[in-house]
Amino acid sequence: MAAPALVALAHGSRDPRSATTIKALIDEVRKLRPDLRIETAFLDLAKPALNTVVDKLARAHVEEVVVVPLLLTDAHHANVDVPAAVAEADARHEGMQVRATSILGLEACFLEVLDVRMREALKAARVRELDALVLAAAGSSDPLANQAVARLARVWGARHRLPVTAAFASAAPPATGEAVRAFRGEGRRHVAVATMLLAPGFLPDRAAELAYEAGAVAVSEPLGADPELARAVLARYAVGAVELVPV
Repeated sequence: MAAPALVALAHGSRDPRSATTIKALIDEVRKLRPDLRIETAFLDLAKPALNTVVDKLARAHVEEVVVVPLLLTDAHHANVDVPAAVAEADARHEGMQVRATSILGLEACFLEVLDVRMREALKAARVRELDALVLAAAGSSDPLANQAVARLARVWGARHRLPVTAAFASAAPPATGEAVRAFRGEGRRHVAVATMLLAPGFLPDRAAELAYEAGAVAVSEPLGADPELARAVLARYAVGAVELVPV
């Protein structure tokens, strides 16, 4: 029996750079598992939609589908939008099972990727010393999601022995500019911002703009198509594939 297909389900954005980056990330997943049927879908604002992908897989006689949500925090999209989209897709074809895994989440190993992006940003800006760091995430109206980002920020700060604060591009304070200004108000002049988002788009652009206006010395690019993220996608898939096996 063939292994279940893997569908990576991203949020989606009107910015074409976002879809390009997500597809590059899934290309990294394919390099690790060339034996799998792997597709990309989007919840909103980009194509293809999950239903479109599931219909295509049904025409190819795929019977089992594992959907891996490419979301970093467990908030509204993870708890409402993804379950609704997966339930709708599952109901479309008799005899086909479509199941979602847990979200990609905020893995501690993603800090390795964050460090790489930060080193790239510091090199481009010719910055050699830092007084403080800001970890910038998307932000949510769900306080638990924001608290998860804050916990990761503390872990990251402990690694680098620097003060670190979490900031958010939307829906929650502080914004990146506010976080940078707070550090500069303490006399810290070399403040860098790391972008804990998967792909380019409006939110990371706005976060970077506000950070530079407030005096940040560097802002890193989003995590992007890194093999570490690709391995995390496959780890989620593996759990989902096992759960599809009848007991």
